[in-house]
Amino acid sequence: MKEILDQKHLTITLKRLCKQLIENHNDFNNTVILGLQPRGIYFADNIVSYLTQMLPNINIQYGTLDATFYRDDLMQRKTPIIAKETNLNFSLENKNIVLIDDVLYTGRTIRAALDAITDYGRPAKVELMVLINRRFKRQLPISPDYVGKQVDSITSQKVKVIWGENDLENKVLLIDK
Repeated sequence: MKEILDQKHLTITLKRLCKQLIENHNDFNNTVILGLQPRGIYFADNIVSYLTQMLPNINIQYGTLDATFYRDDLMQRKTPIIAKETNLNFSLENKNIVLIDDVLYTGRTIRAALDAITDYGRPAKVELMVLINRRFKRQLPISPDYVGKQVDSITSQKVKVIWGENDLENKVLLIDK
């Protein structure tokens, strides 16, 4: 097991990513932050929290998206996936969407999310933000616009993002399976 990001470096990374968003989206007038269920929402919650602190007078539209039923491996799994809640109380039509997930690996979850998004409107643009980009197992031509950290790992390893679970501090681990 190897620690990729500790609490201190994770905080620095989150703030850097927020500054990049502010630089590209200014007042967030036509921008929507969309956290991808199940684990991307914790990352998105943190991003929205920091953005709200940095831009106290700006209203940031934030929703969560579950793409479970859009997955191409839904029927191939040994145990069924339990769908989470999609929470969108606004239209995605002509919006600039920042889709947020914790780890990008094969790209299949993001593909499913892109399919799900189109059921809620036709966005003007979709950008992808990931905390960890695992580069060497991509199965689809998907590339993030915002990256917390690049991690080169092998198939037998797993990236585990811990968001203060069970009173632990936030951190990212690389674990041998």
